[in-house]
Amino acid sequence: MCNKADRQGLIDCFTPDGVHYFPPGLPGAPWRGAEAIADGWIWCVQNMGSKWTIERVLASADGREAVIEWTHWKTGVGEALRGDEWYVFNDDVTRIAEIRAYYASPVNKAEPVNRLHDFDYEGRGYHMAPPVVEGRG
Repeated sequence: MCNKADRQGLIDCFTPDGVHYFPPGLPGAPWRGAEAIADGWIWCVQNMGSKWTIERVLASADGREAVIEWTHWKTGVGEALRGDEWYVFNDDVTRIAEIRAYYASPVNKAEPVNRLHDFDYEGRGYHMAPPVVEGRG
């Protein structure tokens, strides 16, 4: 849903009162409510050429919480950011109630790809280029 900028699909992933928290510095954060979260991601796709890849996933045994490691490819501005997000789901595990984002490092605008120092992303099998999304380049 994120890569396709599918607004209704994104809204359907969240509880109506879902919250997406970010590290300090992002204007308008946190994003509160399913519609605000969807609109935030769509803004990123439309204005920064954003695409995301999921590198790793861990989930609790009951499915109520999960952690993903991701790469945010900002193809329109020539940057990439790596990080993790902690997900909390609603009681029946059908929608996301909360996301807490953690960046791998402070964003350094002088670097085209923000990453952990000396971490072998390629050697560990991480994506080294953004995905090609049908109809979106």
